[in-house]
Amino acid sequence: MIGILGAGKFGVVLARLAAAAGYRVLIAGSGDPKRIALPHDVLAHGATATTAAAVAQQAEIVILALPLNKYREIPANALAGKLVIDAMNYWWAADGVQAEFTDPLTSSSEIVQNHLSASRVVKAFNHMGYTDLEDEARPAGQTDRKAIGVAADDAEALDLVASIVNDIGFHPVRLRQLADGAKLEPGTEPFGADVDAAELQAMIDRFPTSQRGLRRAAALAARNSPASAD
Repeated sequence: MIGILGAGKFGVVLARLAAAAGYRVLIAGSGDPKRIALPHDVLAHGATATTAAAVAQQAEIVILALPLNKYREIPANALAGKLVIDAMNYWWAADGVQAEFTDPLTSSSEIVQNHLSASRVVKAFNHMGYTDLEDEARPAGQTDRKAIGVAADDAEALDLVASIVNDIGFHPVRLRQLADGAKLEPGTEPFGADVDAAELQAMIDRFPTSQRGLRRAAALAARNSPASAD
């Protein structure tokens, strides 16, 4: 069972795709479950609007589709031992400047993992907009299939989320460290991209020349400079 925390447009699209792929889906927003407007096709496939507490308790896999500035409200104890998919981004225009997310040497998912220390966190679904997710899902084998990046430290969790990405209609591109989720965040080529697996991999490989990659390199150089040791 997949649970989704966040019932905005992005969360609802994920619910539709997962339900259509045969998963039982629970979705929760911040208010009354009765006010979550699930489309008919989502309801028809068995998705259920419920509370955040029910999602955390009942779902084996939980997708975080919330504004990142709310991550401290995510119930760490309730999600202990569970696989958590982080689909959130630090977007300063909406979240305001959050000092903890401005370090170019740290990905936002690593910060989420620190909060959810007893969970296995995987970065996925964060770099494609909800309209592209809605429109571009394709069965495996189609030549025009688009790709979703998946980053994790835990190999088993990485493979499981990659299989979910495949099931809902996208080609998974694996990044084998959670820290590499930074290569899918704002300030990189993949963020906002709607491309196939080969092009997504090429974009990831070009990370060092991206805005985020250049900031990271500068921060590493400053940290390793002789002056920084004084």
